[in-house]
Amino acid sequence: MDLITLDFETYYDKKYSLTKLTTEEYIRDHQFEVIGVGVKVNNEGTEWASGTHEQLKEYLQTFNWAESMVLAHNTVFDGAILSWCFDIHPRIYTDTLCIARALHGVEVGGSLRVLSERYQIGIKGTEILNALGKRREDFTVEELGRYGDYCINDVELTYKLFNIFLHKGFPKTELRIIDCTLRMFIEPVLELDLGLLEQHLETTKQIKEDLVTSSGVTKKELMSNPKFAELLEGLGVVPPMKTSLATGKQTYAFAKTDEQFKALENHHDLRVQALVTSRLGLKRTLEETRTNRFIGIAKRGLLPVPVRYYAAHTGRWGGDDKINIQNLPSRGVNGKKLKSSILAPEGYTLIDCDSSQIEARVLAWLAGQDDLVSAFLNGEDVYIKMSSKIYNIPEEDVTKDQRFVGKTTILGCGYGMGAVRFADQLQSFGTHMDIDEARRVVSIYREANWNISHFWRACQNMLVEMSRGDSGSFGPSGVIKYGVEGSNGYILLPSGLKMRYDDLQYEQGERGPEFKYRTRRGYTRIYGGKVAENICQALARCIIGDQMLATAKRYKVALTVHDSVVCCVPENRLEEATRFIEKCMSTTSTWAEGLPITCESNNGKSYGEAAG
Repeated sequence: MDLITLDFETYYDKKYSLTKLTTEEYIRDHQFEVIGVGVKVNNEGTEWASGTHEQLKEYLQTFNWAESMVLAHNTVFDGAILSWCFDIHPRIYTDTLCIARALHGVEVGGSLRVLSERYQIGIKGTEILNALGKRREDFTVEELGRYGDYCINDVELTYKLFNIFLHKGFPKTELRIIDCTLRMFIEPVLELDLGLLEQHLETTKQIKEDLVTSSGVTKKELMSNPKFAELLEGLGVVPPMKTSLATGKQTYAFAKTDEQFKALENHHDLRVQALVTSRLGLKRTLEETRTNRFIGIAKRGLLPVPVRYYAAHTGRWGGDDKINIQNLPSRGVNGKKLKSSILAPEGYTLIDCDSSQIEARVLAWLAGQDDLVSAFLNGEDVYIKMSSKIYNIPEEDVTKDQRFVGKTTILGCGYGMGAVRFADQLQSFGTHMDIDEARRVVSIYREANWNISHFWRACQNMLVEMSRGDSGSFGPSGVIKYGVEGSNGYILLPSGLKMRYDDLQYEQGERGPEFKYRTRRGYTRIYGGKVAENICQALARCIIGDQMLATAKRYKVALTVHDSVVCCVPENRLEEATRFIEKCMSTTSTWAEGLPITCESNNGKSYGEAAG
């Protein structure tokens, strides 16, 4: 299989650029024009080609794409051009930007310039600055030549980086996961229901207007902290709090820089979104903005699904290109409309298969909480079992509301959550519990799952050992391996990648050593319970990655969200596809012997219907 490294240079100006538009908008815009392309086959010299669209298409068709791996830096962009503009589809895609995120962590710069300087392989040029506002016909022969040299240099830098990354032992399985992730965007299959989206946009606007009218909230009242807190509480939201730097006392976190407050812009209830955005002085709610983006995409073509590979510290996928498929709302007023606007093409249906309770299962298995592992393995309702302990009643007498508390306990308390946060979490779902009762429930969970509590301490001890420069392992068959590189702690994952804790430091606190590590936003506190959460999420991601690859061998993976994989399958093969996908999503990885994995699936013509 050949390796073809490429880089497209395209027209841009002050208003029309990737800094102003999404990748999808930019490439599908009528102003889009390819100025030229640099192409390198294996280790041969890089060629620069420039010409009309027809000339470039003829040139590109001379390569054996069907038996080639395409490499670029930010392949979402170059791969989409190759696919959407030239109808060229290589055997596999890979990307040095994706690889860099996995190798160096999401907190470091991943630009071609930064990486080239890091590895001292050359310097990225600046000729692109001179191309601002220039169509191909506007370049002189000399200018186009210099632009070509700039592009050739980028291709060579990308090729050198890729070889360095392979030499560092980047896992081949992860290369396949990168390819599967990129294809969700580069080779889209999903359609959008334009009529539904336009209707949803009008409804969303009306909800916001009705809220202001019905509440009678004036601008002055809206900016009053106590009044605004009452409004949030009336909608079942616990007002976010912070410690005042001036007084040292608790106060409302309602400033535009308060992350907890800004997070409410993405709340599942549109009424909450409307209140928050009004307070922040924004013209639109997030739901409006995203619906407008969907409408724009629907008018231009199919839905390219922008999922960012290795977006989180734990390696999980994340949203991208300003629509964030990962957190489309399912609850609240007018919920699931965006999900319901995403459709399978004619003759196909969508299967959404979710790896059930995967983090809770991984945690129980890692910690050696054998009774909980057995309950999962036997298909017992662990939420009811937890509720039975909490309320001291037989399992058959547990009510729906009591089961919900048990579910929240199992899923929320596994990482050392305290009573205050637990009560807040219940409140965010509309269930009130006073602090004393929350303390009792948390205590019951820890007593019933004492091995999990011990696991938090094992994770805390790991931080202590890493801070001393030591390495080691723990968990079933030593699956959790850790060590240090200089001042940087890391956990080696079964995938072969490392979850990083850069510049790990500690200071002595009242209750022992307190740890922190460096991120792009500054230092972040880390402790045993948080490490346990990181590990469980990272291992769950490794498992889901393996399951996704197994599924993709037979059916198109259209998107992945959290612990689920969504496939687009022919309607006449729905039963067989469901069995196959469920088998893949119920299979654990070879390194996780004894870990009980299962799944749930649903199907429908729309993503909203398939997601259940």
